[in-house]
Amino acid sequence: MKTLPSITVITVAYNAAADIEYTIQSVLSQTYPHIEYLVLDGASTDHTVNIVKKYESQLDWQSEPDKGLYDAMNKGLKKAQGDFVLFLNAGDFFYAENTLEKVFAQYTPETDVLYGDVMMVDAQKEPLGLRSQLTPHRLPENLSWETMRFGMVVSHQAFIVRRSIAPLYIENNLCADIDWVIQCLKKSRKTTHTHTTIAGFQTGGLSRQRHKESLEDRYRILQKHFGARENFYHHLWIGFRAGLFRLKRVGKKRYCFMVLWLNCFMVELLHG
Repeated sequence: MKTLPSITVITVAYNAAADIEYTIQSVLSQTYPHIEYLVLDGASTDHTVNIVKKYESQLDWQSEPDKGLYDAMNKGLKKAQGDFVLFLNAGDFFYAENTLEKVFAQYTPETDVLYGDVMMVDAQKEPLGLRSQLTPHRLPENLSWETMRFGMVVSHQAFIVRRSIAPLYIENNLCADIDWVIQCLKKSRKTTHTHTTIAGFQTGGLSRQRHKESLEDRYRILQKHFGARENFYHHLWIGFRAGLFRLKRVGKKRYCFMVLWLNCFMVELLHG
């Protein structure tokens, strides 16, 4: 009988009174027995802390000022004791009560990363569809750091990593999660696609609110890992892919020939 690992679930929150309880309850209702739960609050001025205190016998928490999202997430990493870590921030939630049980049923001693998909939801937590269906980011069957060359193809809410290989997040960059995932994947001995919808998350967020800055930060991170020339060509494809995805969604058939021609051109450009 294999020994199952422990996991630290980390929730970062700030003025999240409207969402934090839903997240907490989704973690505490998990059927998987080996969970450490940390809630890191950034000195909220609303009722977030009062809500967290209701569950303090079932989790570990702290409330203090931080320097932003990734500073708070780094505090969670430093505090975590589990074999694996997962960030499920305020407003995120496990998709089912047996999610972690299903995920870790696929664990082996060599496994360093387990990943899956996420369900995108609206403000009322009503499902909108899987991220891999609603965005141009297709979830790879075999996730590696090289598959990140066209952006964040896996959501951090569905990316479970062995704590011993997880670095601290870089700060002052809205796309630090991309850098973090790439660094984890570079170190991973075995990365397992669980074919599980691991989490739900509400659309919108910091990178959406500051979209232009987010795109610039992503460009710099991918250039660091893939080089200036390759990154330039990769971003040509990213831009084309985004346009193609929008065309498909609006269903403008008169563009089909143009799309086919551009697709062949980009394939030649990138791989020729």
